[in-house]
Amino acid sequence: MRRDLVERVRERLAALGSDVTDAVVADAFRAETGGVASDLDTLGAVRELRQEFSGTGPLAPLLRDPGVTDVLVTGPEGVWIDGPEGLRRTAVAFRDDDSVRRLAQRLALAAGRRLDDAQPFVDAWLPDGIRLHAMLPPIAADGTCLSLRVLRPAGYDLTALRDLGTFDAAAEELLDRIVRARLAFLVIGATGSGKTTLLAALLAKVPAGERIVCIEDAGELNPEHPQIVRLVSRPPNVEGAGEVTSRELVRQALRMRPDRIVVGEVRGAEVCELLAALNTGHDGGAGTVHANSPSEVPARMEALAALGGVSRSALHSQLAAAIRVVLHIKRCADGVRRLVEIGVVARDRDDVVVRTAWRDGEPGEAWSQLTDLLAERGFSC
Repeated sequence: MRRDLVERVRERLAALGSDVTDAVVADAFRAETGGVASDLDTLGAVRELRQEFSGTGPLAPLLRDPGVTDVLVTGPEGVWIDGPEGLRRTAVAFRDDDSVRRLAQRLALAAGRRLDDAQPFVDAWLPDGIRLHAMLPPIAADGTCLSLRVLRPAGYDLTALRDLGTFDAAAEELLDRIVRARLAFLVIGATGSGKTTLLAALLAKVPAGERIVCIEDAGELNPEHPQIVRLVSRPPNVEGAGEVTSRELVRQALRMRPDRIVVGEVRGAEVCELLAALNTGHDGGAGTVHANSPSEVPARMEALAALGGVSRSALHSQLAAAIRVVLHIKRCADGVRRLVEIGVVARDRDDVVVRTAWRDGEPGEAWSQLTDLLAERGFSC
């Protein structure tokens, strides 16, 4: 369809000021073409124009695919998806960069944010749980860039993950004991490695008589548990007001009679409140952290704690007393997410280190430390 025709239909619809239904779009199209368009042409035009004016446009079919985790637009003809088969290019294309820009601006508006030449990038959550990131030219030198991360409810249990090849039966039993022994743990890994999925499966193993309070940026955690309270942070609106941070929600969670406090993703100053909570009688808490290996966890936590004004020495003291176990999950070359390492948090003079207790199915140097922690709480291996 010609660009000038799209613009004329757009102007006609804007002048009507009514809901953009298929019938309204069809009438506007016929009016602009003098009523000579065939029914087939009108039907195709309605579909294309609806994509232009609402929703996620031509990306909608990709986002509906349950196997797609990310949709990445790097120009009018550069639409990529990520999923079980890895990153691959699609046949989806936009008419021009202006079409990509309009879609990005429409999505930003739906998230209550602005995206224009004065504010050429945005990072926000859409109402349906999709994470949006967009950047406009000239900051994006080759055209508008749009990234959509699809956060689907993590609904697997440990048995299902075992069947998928994430770990074997022996590791499943070990994970079950870690949860029931109320050892506070962190799940680490890269983006898309399956951290939240594993965390949800572990939370489903928490005894039914314990109350879990989860804090998230988006409502992704939904474990099968009768006592789950889900708190979701809120970004500021377009005027910059109304923000509710994860750090504030952790403080509020302490007043909600939690047995376990869980932070879906520890990414900022909320780490200070989480560690304080785990040091004051809330055993068995958990969270996820972006890290490439267990040995990197102390440095990563240092960086996050610095955002909350906690010194390095104070962070190491709190971390050593709060977190017991680190679970490293990794997305392997064959696309399968696998639990590759279990580490134990330990003191090394004034610093905290994470020593390997289990790796790829075999005991590591800190295996005896892990078994001692479990035995202290009545769960011998």
